[in-house]
Amino acid sequence: MTSPLLKELVDQWLQQDPNPETREEVKSLVESQNYAELEKRMSPRIEFGTAGLRGRMEAGWARMNDLIIIQASQGLCAYVLEHVEDARARGVVVGHDHRYHSEKWARLTAAVFIDQQVPVYFHDKVVHTPLVPFTVKSKRAACGVMITASHNPKQDNGYKVYWDNAVQIIEPHDKGISASIRQHQEPRHLNLASLGDSPLLRKFDEGPYFEYIASLCSNQTLNAQTTLKFVNTSMHGVSDSAMSKAFELFGFPSYIPVAAQQKPDPDFPTVKFPNPEEKGALDLAIATADESGADYILAQDPDSDRFAAAEKGHDGKWIQFTGDQLGTLFASACLDRYKQSGKPISRLAMVASTVSSKMIEAIAHAEGFKFAECLTGFKYIGNTALTLQKEGYEVPFGYEEAIGFMFSSELRDKDGVAASVVFAEMVATLQRQGTTASRHLEELYGKYGFFQTSNSYFICTETRTIDAIFARIRDFDGKATSETPSYPKSIAGLTVTSVRDLTVGYDSANPPTFKPTLPLSSGHMIQFRAENREDGTKITLTTRTSGTEPKIKYYLEGSGKNASAVAELLPRVVKELSDVWMEAEKNGLGMP
Repeated sequence: MTSPLLKELVDQWLQQDPNPETREEVKSLVESQNYAELEKRMSPRIEFGTAGLRGRMEAGWARMNDLIIIQASQGLCAYVLEHVEDARARGVVVGHDHRYHSEKWARLTAAVFIDQQVPVYFHDKVVHTPLVPFTVKSKRAACGVMITASHNPKQDNGYKVYWDNAVQIIEPHDKGISASIRQHQEPRHLNLASLGDSPLLRKFDEGPYFEYIASLCSNQTLNAQTTLKFVNTSMHGVSDSAMSKAFELFGFPSYIPVAAQQKPDPDFPTVKFPNPEEKGALDLAIATADESGADYILAQDPDSDRFAAAEKGHDGKWIQFTGDQLGTLFASACLDRYKQSGKPISRLAMVASTVSSKMIEAIAHAEGFKFAECLTGFKYIGNTALTLQKEGYEVPFGYEEAIGFMFSSELRDKDGVAASVVFAEMVATLQRQGTTASRHLEELYGKYGFFQTSNSYFICTETRTIDAIFARIRDFDGKATSETPSYPKSIAGLTVTSVRDLTVGYDSANPPTFKPTLPLSSGHMIQFRAENREDGTKITLTTRTSGTEPKIKYYLEGSGKNASAVAELLPRVVKELSDVWMEAEKNGLGMP
């Protein structure tokens, strides 16, 4: 062994791992003296965070495997019993997708809780992720666990946790659960063969969830009369059965499935990355739509919590909507529906992440409803919606630019099935009005201002380099003090009007304390707003590190009255960001 610490980690693994296959993996690496691979597998330990756990399925403390699942479940169970009132009476919810090991890891999770006399609502078939938080709410369960890696590559899997409010966990629970896992690492013996005989294993059905889906429908009779054709892809994931049922509930004729991607397949054979946002991911759907003469494409990611869509343009080319464009269309539809209810507009609220488009903010200012922004991720969007509800607002919609959309108070998480049928009904309504989703979007730009996004990322595997880049941005002219950073004053000819740094806790737009109202980010995250004061063209630029990937992400949006001016500006901003702010060439940053 190259170090005593590595030997200790390997010995501990071989002593505790109950799975003979993964034990043999480690033994083989030891025998072949592949110490470099052992170092990667054993350290650092995979860390439980606000996304739960997610990683590659292999043996070792740094990977996803049986032992990590058992230890995570033991720690989570102990933490829930300590912090959630009546947890043993309320039980927990466990679900899983179709990835390799998902079913077994869901059963191991259930077995750990049942071992501690905690009832488990368990679905013995694959489910789409939104069903777990929905069931946590409908059953008043103490927490929920979903075994999924969403749209990650096929080698990965994950362990996503929902708290008793049916929203993904946030601080301080993530840190508390992580500490509890460290305190409960000795794996208990679990008998999966007898799990099905336990009186504490309870089935949950999908009936209440589909009642919620049906409640989102406004025009079932008119939907049934539409001449629109829809193609749907499940991206080799779990959505097809739920989508078929949802289409039926909304009154639509059956959609045309992308046959090669219709059924769950953990190898995702037809796509490089099973994410509808990725370039080329919709190629098969487009081919199917062209063959069948379809008008719109609907797509869900593999665990069906995200949604993407495309429209066939009048020139025969396909228009794939961005997450922000879909968010704008959904917000407009929700606003129209709310106005029809006759309720006071002042009690309406919508939520979006801070890196998402500012167009809903502009609509809110024009129409008089409340807009709230929060940190990235539905753990924050869902909790912000719950807070607004307690303040007396109705929150029918929330979204993030990464194609995640939330509808109604019944589910405070993103739902690809709900988004798909709400979109289908929306475009059917627009068709009856003689228009399309893309033309309606242009009408909204004309009414509220033009908004265009340009989001991407830089690749950097060195943490020290990333830290140095952000340190330089915080002291751009060398005049920063210990209390006051000094950021760039301009970009692409625009004057920077405000800076919000959620890493160091600074907001230039919030005097006299200059403290941000949003909570701090665990990684680097700085948002700049800049403006051309002559023509009113504006940008919002957010740079942040990724918690799961070796990337510096940026989210850029331009807005103004002149669409061509905005479109011309964005590439210049990206060039200055890359060449001057990030010093991409000097720092060896990659770009997609």
